[in-house]
Amino acid sequence: MTKVRTGILISGRGSNLQALIEACKTPAYPAEIVFVVSNVPGVLGLAHAEDAAIPTRTISHKDFPSRQAFDAVVTEALKEAGVDLVCNAGFMRLHSEDFVRHWWNRHLNIHPSLLPAFPGLNTHAQVLEAGAKISGCTVHFVRPKMDTGPIVAQAAVPVLSGDTGDSLAGRVLAAEHCLYPHALRLVASGEVRVERETVVDLTRVKEQAPQTPLFSPPLDEGL
Repeated sequence: MTKVRTGILISGRGSNLQALIEACKTPAYPAEIVFVVSNVPGVLGLAHAEDAAIPTRTISHKDFPSRQAFDAVVTEALKEAGVDLVCNAGFMRLHSEDFVRHWWNRHLNIHPSLLPAFPGLNTHAQVLEAGAKISGCTVHFVRPKMDTGPIVAQAAVPVLSGDTGDSLAGRVLAAEHCLYPHALRLVASGEVRVERETVVDLTRVKEQAPQTPLFSPPLDEGL
């Protein structure tokens, strides 16, 4: 079984990275993590990768004069590692358009809300301030505009009476740890793909395909 070579971008503790590492241990899982890049030195996520014998590299954005220059080096590092698919897992940097275009439809992100609702930072505070009754998380393909792009999968989490930002964040994070491995499996296996900026489930399309033409050609009454 040929597995999709996957690179992970992190900035911190790497809890979603750890969830993906655990998923990739299953022999039938269609992706393998071959490289982890952090833009912050010494974060816990790097230790998770090293414990799993995954090569890592720290590329600090502070060492570059522009976002484009930083992203160019990250792209080269990913290419040198033979990465085919990129996953942001708590990567706290916006990407340049050149980076997004290079990895178009090969680049996933997870966000802690049910997009398109509540994009950006301070998500859980936004949810509570709006009085929403349901929150959750979304895995989507990355596009130049922050927290947009074709949605691969979502998981809903109830907002409970008395929730704080921290309590809601904890439940959403637990859902993320299940959702991201599921979404990566869908993409890496080829079960879904992007068509006209919408994610299409190819297994469902196949199941729903008619066995005979919907409209048979008219009979030639002259025969």
